[in-house]
Amino acid sequence: MSQGFGMGHVAAGILPPADPHAIVAEIAAQRRRNTRRFRITFVVTWILMVGGLVGFLFVSGKIDTAFLAKWGGYILGGVGTTIFVAICSIIIAICFAVMGALGRLSSNAILFAVTTLYVSLVRGTPLIVQILFIYLALPQIWSGFADVPAIALGIFALSFNYGAYMTETFRAGIQAVPRGQTEAAQALGMPGRTRMRRIILPQAVRIITPAIGNEFISMIKDSALVSIIAVPELLWRAQRVGQSNFRTLETLLLAAGVYWALTIVLSLFQDRLEKRMAESDRRI
Repeated sequence: MSQGFGMGHVAAGILPPADPHAIVAEIAAQRRRNTRRFRITFVVTWILMVGGLVGFLFVSGKIDTAFLAKWGGYILGGVGTTIFVAICSIIIAICFAVMGALGRLSSNAILFAVTTLYVSLVRGTPLIVQILFIYLALPQIWSGFADVPAIALGIFALSFNYGAYMTETFRAGIQAVPRGQTEAAQALGMPGRTRMRRIILPQAVRIITPAIGNEFISMIKDSALVSIIAVPELLWRAQRVGQSNFRTLETLLLAAGVYWALTIVLSLFQDRLEKRMAESDRRI
């Protein structure tokens, strides 16, 4: 009966209704093809542009490959120090930021004044000045600082600086936690510190995780500034070899390429983390 009905409609020039599931599947497939085509075009464009520039430098004889082969391993040996400085600095900076955010939200005038002065002072002076002050000026205040390794002072300077900038990020994250969460914890009789530690801070960290990722990527690049106090990281090694051999083009180009590669890898990791967090939020 249904077959005859369908044949009659076809004969009359009326097509049967399309399957909505097939239409949705076709649209999704088309989107995947467009996305794949876009990514391939994007990657090919990058390869042509970067490869063309590097190829021109090699072909024109501006880059000494024998020199890079000799000193490349020594320069790349500073990558571990660069990553170590960045990781330690961002961890300590988070501690500074949490304390700064709590002080900025405190009703205690002294705590509010101290943390506000910290944020204003750090954000109002260049990072390189802070590094030099901690490395050169603090030993004049207390001679014990003269015995502290340069890498430890560099990590402290970076974390102290980034902690001030991240203070506002943490403060915004804490204030973004719904007020109902705090009120529910109060109704259960939770003390203020327990509410902050178990209810508010975990949710605030989840909110500001993408911002922390951006700060870590910036930290990887700004860690190069500790080279001015003779921390043997990537840029310091590149400068030392390049200046002593009058081949700064090769060494700085190698250092820049490594920093660029590190930021690309971290950016991809951050994008994946943000997508996973967005998916979990939708499931909730």
